[in-house]
Amino acid sequence: MDRLTEEKIRKFEEFVDRRLKPDLVRAIAERDKVFEQQKVFSDLRKNLENLEKNSITSLRSMVNLGSEVYAQADVPDTRHIFVDVGLGFHVELTWSEALKIIPAREEKFARQIEEYTRLIAQIKAQIKMVSQGIRELLQLPEE
Repeated sequence: MDRLTEEKIRKFEEFVDRRLKPDLVRAIAERDKVFEQQKVFSDLRKNLENLEKNSITSLRSMVNLGSEVYAQADVPDTRHIFVDVGLGFHVELTWSEALKIIPAREEKFARQIEEYTRLIAQIKAQIKMVSQGIRELLQLPEE
């Protein structure tokens, strides 16, 4: 194998290792974050529906303060809740108002998940294409 071919192979391998693989890891991590947010809103919707169905106006709960340290919390009036609407803003809403905005957030999360899934597929395709190019330069048979 000549020096030019070895240099091309090295550059392709560097591109995969330094650019494509970190991009893939980042995209998967971002998609996982969106999955977590989607689950939080799905749980919120279910909890609000249960509160509404059972007409619960007060409750006692254990709240995670961080580092798995819990404290008991009394909620005297559950008719109003604070919902994270993005960018660090929380809005006080009634159950019905919250139940109206949750589907829009869930749709947004579903679109984001689709976008990240497409991006992940594109990156994987690029990695496969570059790997195929390296294989051809090395004159190896296809797997």
